[in-house]
Amino acid sequence: MKMRCLVGVLALVGVGFFLNSCSRKTIPEKAKAVQNFEKEKYLGKWYEIARLDFKFEKGLNNTSAEYSLNDNGGIKVDNKGYDVKNDKWKQSIGKAKFVRDENVAMLKVSFFGPFYGGYNVIAIDKEYKYALVSGGSLNYLWILSREKSIPLEVASAYLKMAEEIGFKTADLIWVHHTK
Repeated sequence: MKMRCLVGVLALVGVGFFLNSCSRKTIPEKAKAVQNFEKEKYLGKWYEIARLDFKFEKGLNNTSAEYSLNDNGGIKVDNKGYDVKNDKWKQSIGKAKFVRDENVAMLKVSFFGPFYGGYNVIAIDKEYKYALVSGGSLNYLWILSREKSIPLEVASAYLKMAEEIGFKTADLIWVHHTK
């Protein structure tokens, strides 16, 4: 009987650790999430201008993300990209929620059930036309724009900021928007 109770307690502790690790979100050490963030202004369509490539976007061009409100107040994430090799569009729909206060641009995003990853807006212009976004580590970085291109001075400023944080900007994939 004691052994059963011990196994049960250990299982509950294990589940607790698992759930905590799924919900813990990070931001790269030198990065800071935008303060006084306005969720409503961020909603809508964003074109991916550049990214550090990773397996879920490998081989995609014409990538974009559209953010809208869910009924529960969370954010719906609709990512699209064109798979050049297979000549077809790919889409992934997920959800995002704020880690803390909604006025701090530190969110967590999920496309796979209880598993979340960091999504941190670390720079944005006053008109919410251009954004620099990091994941939870130096392996994830995106430059976004409301248009399919970005002014050189904005891109240069974002690249400089990303390099100061520690991102390897020479590894960025510059996205083509032809479709």
